[in-house]
Amino acid sequence: MRERRLNPVGRAATAGVPRITLGGLRLAVLDLEQTADFMIDMVFPQRRLPRPLYLTSANGEVLARCSTEPMTDRLFRAADLINADGQPLVTVSRFKSATPLPERVATTDLFHVVARKAQAAGLSFYLFGADEAENTAAVANVRKLYPDLKIVGHSHGFHRGEALWAKVDEINALAPDYLWVSLGIPYEQAFVEEYTSHLCNVGVIKTSGGLFNFLSGSRVRAPKWMQKASLEWAWRIWLEPRRLFWRYLTTNPRALYLLLNKSQPSVTDRTQD
Repeated sequence: MRERRLNPVGRAATAGVPRITLGGLRLAVLDLEQTADFMIDMVFPQRRLPRPLYLTSANGEVLARCSTEPMTDRLFRAADLINADGQPLVTVSRFKSATPLPERVATTDLFHVVARKAQAAGLSFYLFGADEAENTAAVANVRKLYPDLKIVGHSHGFHRGEALWAKVDEINALAPDYLWVSLGIPYEQAFVEEYTSHLCNVGVIKTSGGLFNFLSGSRVRAPKWMQKASLEWAWRIWLEPRRLFWRYLTTNPRALYLLLNKSQPSVTDRTQD
């Protein structure tokens, strides 16, 4: 299946980013620092786009779900840029591509790099998602870490109907440079599709998965050696076996198959979808 074409504005904004196809999705060949620099460059010193740039991330679970869930596949292919948030993707790319992924770009790491750069540049954040307690705790910790970072607003992600529309209007009025959306897959991607046209004052929307749980401190990252060994999924199963065991049992084998059979050996054209 061909990628869904970006509109001309999105295509022009991401034209300089090399990408390779892994597991059926086109992923940005950028490291953590380069991704953060790209995000800063899109809004500083002035915003380049008349609508939010949409960035999301893929791991093995995402590859598996995109291959079996047409709606999820469509939502991810609509992104302006997809980062590889999974060490197995990086590892396989070293064997499958002449231009492999330089490193894993985990959103939990990316957030802090962007926060430091945004703080220095005077750029602003809005944190949307998780439940009220998690969201509040996450914001409190971010403010401790980055006291000069402009957090113009934050909210839990359980609004519905008119309350959700009111929150979207609030976000747009506050005009953050970066909107971090943490609702889980595919709900956060669906949020982007539904509300991007009503968030024209936002610079970049970055879907964030479980980011706020790590920012709040309610969840702990795997040890570095497990992350590098592509075993963070095992750490997460150990922490949440009832919720995650079946998920990884069903998605990991499919993801491995896709990585081995639905990847391309060369960098794709930088402007063609």
